Amino acid sequence: MTVKIGLIGCGGIAGAHVKGYLAASENAKVTAVSDIVEENAKRRAQEVGGAQIFSDYNVMLAEADIDAVDILLPHYLHKDAIVAAAKAKKHILCEKPLCLTLDEAAAVKQAVDENGVTLMCAHNQLFIPAIQRARQLLDEGVIGDVYQIRTTDSFYHRFRTEDIGWRGHRELIGGGELIDTGYHPSYMLLYLANSKPAQVTALLSKHRLHFMDGEDTAQVLVRFENGAVGNIVTSWAFEPAGSTERFSITGEGGSIYSYGNELYVKMRGKEPEVISFAPVETTFIPEIADFVTCVRDKRRPIHTEVEGIQVLQIILGAYRSDEEKRIVDL
Repeated sequence: MTVKIGLIGCGGIAGAHVKGYLAASENAKVTAVSDIVEENAKRRAQEVGGAQIFSDYNVMLAEADIDAVDILLPHYLHKDAIVAAAKAKKHILCEKPLCLTLDEAAAVKQAVDENGVTLMCAHNQLFIPAIQRARQLLDEGVIGDVYQIRTTDSFYHRFRTEDIGWRGHRELIGGGELIDTGYHPSYMLLYLANSKPAQVTALLSKHRLHFMDGEDTAQVLVRFENGAVGNIVTSWAFEPAGSTERFSITGEGGSIYSYGNELYVKMRGKEPEVISFAPVETTFIPEIADFVTCVRDKRRPIHTEVEGIQVLQIILGAYRSDEEKRIVDL
């Protein structure tokens, strides 16, 4: 079975997804593309070796020969596209974030449940080999009960007033940096904790990108139902210190941490064991391959709308915490 894909949105991020579908060409093919900007649609159609072109994704859903869609739109357009695709009985891969509010999330969940489709959240950094291995070690109980987890994603973003576009407007992006780049360490934290988030508190800052409506930096604390406490550090304002790990987990017996292509497992009182991985050119290729497999084999994705909503609860709780200056129960 070849899974036939329709792209909803053909802007910048679509290029990374197209590479994933080309790498999975034995099992998947992009047969339709949709974008209100005709040049973008034509470019993606050419990149995939030819595809039907639509200016309206609703028409594509009704007329194109597709099994699934890949939603690659700005944040504020995600909910409507997901609901439309689910009602058209198409399986769904959706770029982050899932949507922007809990009311939108409820509508997404209802549409997916009522129509029996698979929705996979495009949480591409879960396909980093080091984080996959870390989760395996945690599942095996290597460090015992987990006490705390930290995930980070910070860099010096060169956004300017004239080129930040919709990301500079709170109502379009859904907040600021936290719901954009900060979404990555948020879903990584959820994945490593393997528990439902229970409480959240946050401090948000606007250090450098003052022309944004929202924050350019966030620090978030999350308490999970299993007792673990998570810390998210994320920013567009600065490059992190050289010693900043990508993620770290501390438990009763030791710690697991990574800076990128190596994973360190340090048991208390012992020297760390180092597990090295070959550099990954892009996490989009294994992500797309996994989505195609989920559709073909009717397998549950790593993160569905269920986890997508939990990530959204963390982020919206963080916004509420900062605004109300208190710990928020989720």
